[in-house]
Amino acid sequence: MQFQYQPTLEGNLLRLRPLLAEDFDVLYSVASDPLIWEQHPVSERYREDVFREFFREAMESGGALVAIDVASGKMIGSSRYYEYNQEKSEVEIGWTFLARSYWGGAYNREMKRLMVEHAFQFVESVIFLIGPQNFRSQKAVEKIGAVLDGRRDGVYGQEHLVYRLHRDLTEQLLGV
Repeated sequence: MQFQYQPTLEGNLLRLRPLLAEDFDVLYSVASDPLIWEQHPVSERYREDVFREFFREAMESGGALVAIDVASGKMIGSSRYYEYNQEKSEVEIGWTFLARSYWGGAYNREMKRLMVEHAFQFVESVIFLIGPQNFRSQKAVEKIGAVLDGRRDGVYGQEHLVYRLHRDLTEQLLGV
């Protein structure tokens, strides 16, 4: 069974759907907050020219999803699947950001739960590549049970920490 990169996923708080070209303006209005990116290796992603490149890459990846607050219908962020590896039975989840008003756990946790639950239909593990100075993202994936599993260079050649969730160890934690 081939991995589905852009499913529509729905939870109590969030609806995740495939990213569309016409989402740029609304998504950029969320991403234009410099504090979202302050710990990220690409800390200038709040700038329109830098975000435009991020958005282009997201569209080309074929795995990007937007997060919509079910209660308000507002687009509040995005995430994506990347580098499905059938041999290793793994896929990466990353490039995740949420509007600051949605920080604090419940929304990110549901986003990750929905994405991990979908991924575990196809793979045995999910990985997250996180910049060494991105302490917020490290804590967020640790809260859902991901464990540090090494280091490697990311897409932009910068060193990242590799966090991993194994299906057999995660089912109880996330309710998957």
